[in-house]
This record gives sequence, C-alpha cells and structure tokens, in this order.
Amino acid sequence: MAKIHSINGPIVSAIGGNFFVSEIVKVSRLIGEVVSLDSELAFIQVYENTAGLSPGMEVNGGGTPMCVTMQPGIIGGMFDGIMRPLTAAKEKKHDFIFLVKSGQALAEGQVYATLQETEFITYKATVPPGVSGTVSHITTNGEVHLTCGKKISPAQTWPIRKPRPVKKILPKTTPLITGQRVVDSLFPLAKGGTAAIPGEFGSGKTILQQQIAKYCDADIIVYIGCGERGNEMAEVLEEFSHLKDPKTGRPLMERTVFIANTSDMPVAAREASIYTGITVAEFYRDMGYHVALMADSTSRWAEALRELSARMREIPAEEGYPAYLSTRISDFYSRAGLVTTLGGETGSITIIGAVSPQGGDFSEPVTRYTKRNIECYWALDRQLAYARHFPAINWTESYSNYPLIPPGVAPSTKKTKDILQEEKQLLEIGQLIGFSSLTKTQQDTLAVAKNIRENFLKQNALDPADAFMPLAVQFALLEKCLWNI
Repeated sequence: MAKIHSINGPIVSAIGGNFFVSEIVKVSRLIGEVVSLDSELAFIQVYENTAGLSPGMEVNGGGTPMCVTMQPGIIGGMFDGIMRPLTAAKEKKHDFIFLVKSGQALAEGQVYATLQETEFITYKATVPPGVSGTVSHITTNGEVHLTCGKKISPAQTWPIRKPRPVKKILPKTTPLITGQRVVDSLFPLAKGGTAAIPGEFGSGKTILQQQIAKYCDADIIVYIGCGERGNEMAEVLEEFSHLKDPKTGRPLMERTVFIANTSDMPVAAREASIYTGITVAEFYRDMGYHVALMADSTSRWAEALRELSARMREIPAEEGYPAYLSTRISDFYSRAGLVTTLGGETGSITIIGAVSPQGGDFSEPVTRYTKRNIECYWALDRQLAYARHFPAINWTESYSNYPLIPPGVAPSTKKTKDILQEEKQLLEIGQLIGFSSLTKTQQDTLAVAKNIRENFLKQNALDPADAFMPLAVQFALLEKCLWNI
C-alpha cells in the first residue's frame, strides 16, 4: 500500500506501491491519475481540490488506465473533465432492439443493438474493439453473453489517452458546410479535418464556434469548455439550452455533449477534459456519425499542462511550457479524421480548436505548434472585431489546405482573394500619396473589395435570414459581388 509523500497543489507524490503511468488511483477518497514515475516516487495529478490531504494518507491503485464510461444518456448531458455529470441524471428505461440472436457470430465493431436516444440520434451498441465470438444468450438487462465466457453491454469503458482503432483512414473530400460565407467559400473545412481559431479575448472565438456548432452539417456536437471563465461557460450552457436546431426544429442539446471545465476548477481535470471529449467523439464516430468537436480553448489546456509540469519540477521549455507540448497538441489533432470503422460504417471527427494567445501574439508556442498540426487556419483580427465586422476572420492571414472549392467556382474564389490582397496594398499606397492619386482601375478595385467585405464577408449571427447561407447561394452572391470586374 502506498502513502502520500508530499503535496504540491493538484500534484501529490506517493511512496511505495507498484503503479504505472496513466493508472487511475484513489488518493484517500479523491480520484487521481499517475502521470510520472521517479525512482520510488509516483507523481499523481488529483482531479479534485487537495485541501485536507496530508502526508501518510493511503493511496490505492486501480489497476487500469484513466478511463471514461460511455453509455446511453450522454447526448444532451453536461459533464466535467473526467465525465462526472454536472446535472442530475434522468432515470430512463432503455428499450434496446437487438439485432442478434443466440448462435450468431459477432465481430469487433459490429452493431448488435439499437436504441432511439433522441428523436434524431439512434444509439448503436457496438462490439468493443478486440472482442469477437458467438452469442450464447442475451439477458434482460441488455448484456450479450458469448460462448467464450465474455460478455458485452451497451456501455463501453475506454482509456481516454488511447485512440480507438479504425479499419481504414479515408481521404477528406467532403466539406463540412457551416453556412458561414467566409469559411465555406474562401477557407473551407473538410469533414474529418482540423481547424484552429486563434484570436485574443473579445475577437469572437466562442461566437464563431457556436455558429458552426449550430449550423454545420455534423450529426453530433461535442463542446469542450476547457478552462474558460466561469461566466463565459455559463453563458454558453444557457445559450445552448435554448437554441433550436435549424435542421430539426428540436433543441440543439439533443445532439450535443458538453464537457465543461472552467478556469476556477482543478487544473488537472482541465488537462484531462480534452482527452475525455475526443474519446466521446470517437465513440459516436464508431457508430457511423459525423462528429464536430469544439475545444474552447486549447490555450487554457496548455496552461494546465504548464502548471502541472512546474509542480512536478520538470525542466521547462519555451515560455515555461513543458518540452512535450508540441507532441501533446499533435496527438490531440491526429485523432481527427474520416474513417471506415471496425464495423464497416463511415464516420468522422472534425476538430475545431480555439486558441487564445496573450495579447493576440500569434508567435507564442501554443499557436505555433497548433498551426503545424492543422490544415485550416481562421485567424481572428482584433481590429475587425472592434469595427463590428463578424466573423472577424482576417482574409489575408487565414488559409485552408483542403481542395474543396468546386472547379466552376474556383476562379471566382481566387479572384476574390486577389482583390482583397490588392486592396491591402492600395490602402497603404493611398494613405501615402492620397486616394485621389490612384488610377480609376485601382479605385474600382477598392470599390469592389469594399462590396465584398460589406456584403459577403460580414455576416450577422443574430439575423435569422443572414446567420446561415446555403453553399449554392453563397457562390451566387460572390459572383454578384464580382460583377464589374
């Protein structure tokens, strides 16, 4: 049996015992995870307030990695960083429709039962990875017993730091339609792709993520509030609880899962919340759903890594962040993708991570490392936000590496980007020599660029008629804005 050796905030060191890294443990009555081993000491990040703990208290190993259990009832729920419900659980009888019978062979990933979880989301119970066999019998509580002695149930437990396996990774050729003109027409995102939204406080990161969550053509939304201010997360939760899904007319929460960790919650739980959210997303992806994951924000998650690293006395790297920050960011974004699941379904996870660089400095480590691991970059501009131009995506700094623009529209998209780039240069020249000195062609270019900015790039999220625009209408409007070029 191990004992507490020392306590440093959320980091507890224990002496004795035979632990392994990522093992879940009980520190007195609190839940923790072993994050490092050093000689006889095990360093444990505790997911709750460590006040009241003292050296000599018992530490007991759980024998398994840090896991979360996923089961019917997750959709519409709000959870903390280690999947503990933040709202009262609703007692509900689950009437599964079983698709198998005694004597039938089951393979890993196969759907063996279904449940209508919400009006538009069907919960598909799948055989866990690595499990296969022949059905012996099915119990009244929904468990399927196999002749090999194993049993499977609709609920699955999975280590949060281990990606769930897939059969095949597919090329990303289908756009995730968001209804936001500057995104879909200029900087499109693929289903199964990765995107980052860097921007300082007040530039509109959360609003843009909410708009995408509300209007994008994903089946399920996983929203991770990772270390944002408590009042900001409360506003998001309140907003989502009243939002109507434009596609179904039902509450948007009926296809949303919230993982909420505010800035005043333990940093250890904030660090885990990213992995909890992506594990939930993978679970629904394996059912054949297209999942959009919003992480707000990965900067707060990185700050939690920095604090935990400092408390473990690790050698710091750039700006105090741990040396493995780049690897952790890469591991997170690599879990996105369009895949063929083990059961033969097609599903995807699209990751959209907000980044909150201090003072809008995009050269800081979190933004730089994120930029290396994403294919779509929507840089928010403070001056645009202050000018009430939303979404405040800077069209000269943003980009998308996904070739998703239809061939018939690609020339107009390229022309638009060229005009906006030329406008930037002409504005600088005009301020030096006077705008009256510009040629008529140059003045016409400025007029068209203003038309594009005011009537195409700017979009009113509060106007029901303007908050979402179908892709075909977007391209038609763009052509109209370019009519005199």
